[in-house]
Amino acid sequence: MRILALSLFFFAFIASGCGGSSSNEGSATDTTAAAKDTTKVVAAEPVAPAPNTLSDAEKADGWQLLFDGTDTAGWHSYNHKTNASAWKVTDGTLHLEPSKMDDWQVVGGGDIVSDREFENFDLKAEWKIADSGNSGIMFYVQEDPKYKYAWYTGPELQVLDNGGHPDAKIVKHRAGDLYDLITSTPETVKGPNQWNQVELICNKGQLEFFLNGTKVITTTMWDDNWKKMIAGSKFKSMKGFGTFKKGHIALQDHGFNVWYRNIKVKSL
Repeated sequence: MRILALSLFFFAFIASGCGGSSSNEGSATDTTAAAKDTTKVVAAEPVAPAPNTLSDAEKADGWQLLFDGTDTAGWHSYNHKTNASAWKVTDGTLHLEPSKMDDWQVVGGGDIVSDREFENFDLKAEWKIADSGNSGIMFYVQEDPKYKYAWYTGPELQVLDNGGHPDAKIVKHRAGDLYDLITSTPETVKGPNQWNQVELICNKGQLEFFLNGTKVITTTMWDDNWKKMIAGSKFKSMKGFGTFKKGHIALQDHGFNVWYRNIKVKSL
């Protein structure tokens, strides 16, 4: 009887141990499954388009590049059919390099203008300005020897370091302003040496500026109010300023390092 009792105890112990082992294995399996259930798939970040290129959608929509990042083709010195040597292609940007000055402009620089003229258009570009720098994007510019500078005829979207250039202290002279005519609001400009995105739309007299994705200017050109604004500005004595309905795009040489890229246009 004692032998039988010991045998039964031994078999009960073995059965209990095996059961414990099975329980542990099941627990490990459940933990692995739970870990798999909580795993999240992270979506890949969208790839930014390469600078100075057009997507297939943009091409289909009629956009064209005014600068391809490799040369200055499509641009020339204002009132001359030659290249402006101080405007260089640097790391995929159209860069004004003020290494040598002649008064307030760069030797071999000057304003540069697009070979093409535009009437109703949508213009997009990116710009960055050096510390305390000044430049501008002009439109409806006319080339004629009687006009010494591009800004004698073409209104300007101001490009400026608001924190460093003294022009920023003057109302209507800050970055994003329709220079000397309308103050941009709200102010969305980034500081010096940072890229800013700009869009300028001129369509049958309706003018809009966007800076870093926000509309900052809207007005009507050529009406009585437009003429009144010009009459009260520094351009009042410049015959022809702001009157033309077709012209060149211009980038201003104001004697400072400035960079432009992703310059593209669509006719409307």
